[in-house]
Amino acid sequence: MSVVLTKYRALNALRCYWNYALSLVGLVRSSHMPVFVSVEPAAVCQLRCPECPVGQRSHHPSAGSGQPLMPREVWEKVLREAAPYAHTMQFYFQGEPLLNKDLPQMVSEAHEAGLYTIVSTNAQAMTQETADALVSAGLSRIIVSMDGLTDESYSAYRVGGSLDQCKAALRYMRDAKTRLHGRTTIELQCLRLRTNEHEWAEFKKQYKALGADRLVFKTAQLYGYENGHPLMPAEPRYSRYIQGADGQYRRKNLRRGCLRVWSGVVVTTTGEVLPCCYDKAHAHAYGNIMNAHLKDLFAGEKAAAFRKAALDEQAEICKECWK
Repeated sequence: MSVVLTKYRALNALRCYWNYALSLVGLVRSSHMPVFVSVEPAAVCQLRCPECPVGQRSHHPSAGSGQPLMPREVWEKVLREAAPYAHTMQFYFQGEPLLNKDLPQMVSEAHEAGLYTIVSTNAQAMTQETADALVSAGLSRIIVSMDGLTDESYSAYRVGGSLDQCKAALRYMRDAKTRLHGRTTIELQCLRLRTNEHEWAEFKKQYKALGADRLVFKTAQLYGYENGHPLMPAEPRYSRYIQGADGQYRRKNLRRGCLRVWSGVVVTTTGEVLPCCYDKAHAHAYGNIMNAHLKDLFAGEKAAAFRKAALDEQAEICKECWK
């Protein structure tokens, strides 16, 4: 089954954008369901990426709860309550999705429900068997993170990872897509870092030969950037931060209002419903999907309060966002 835009999904999307437009003139309301849902298949990761809370083994509520993988009952409830209204199901949050062996089955069930499906991965656990399973499941798009074309530039950020394995994963996906006549879009994603900026032009030349259908560059979120950061690109336009007259760096000005907190949610391995992917510490949870219906949580008081805070630029996590 391909992605299906039913009348319920179309009406839900229209309500979402209408409610968002109203919020920009001061009327904060929610009479719709999420247009997209991000689920967290795994709350753990093999790598030690320096700017990632999971990679640095800092506090992560889901992993700390003893529930590193999303249980079947949480997934089934998310799918059952979101599928009639949502268009997209994303299989990633903070951990590495491929560490959950049920991932291809989860993708298959979302695909059968007519949802557009996306997996984002560091590709270290990818095998030909897994690639075959994901393509056979009807995966719409896979994002493979590869932040360098040499071992030196790649390992500067993907600490503990293998560039050769990442390249092999792209080949596995390309082979599976060709052999199984799949329609999965293979996206190679590269963070713009000082350690790889000399390779950006080469990325543009090589990404198709590596097995990808498209190439996406993404700016990096950095911590402790006020006095500069060794990973910050030398070219300011490719950074989220700008240097002031006093020599200190600050975040570039962001737009007021965020469509994402009106259009989607994140559901963690423990079932917590979060406003977006920037709530890494689960500080703004609307509640737990195992204790309430997703519709009630999405339209509840906590959700309304967070959206108002986001509009008033008072939500701390929004100050680090770059969407």
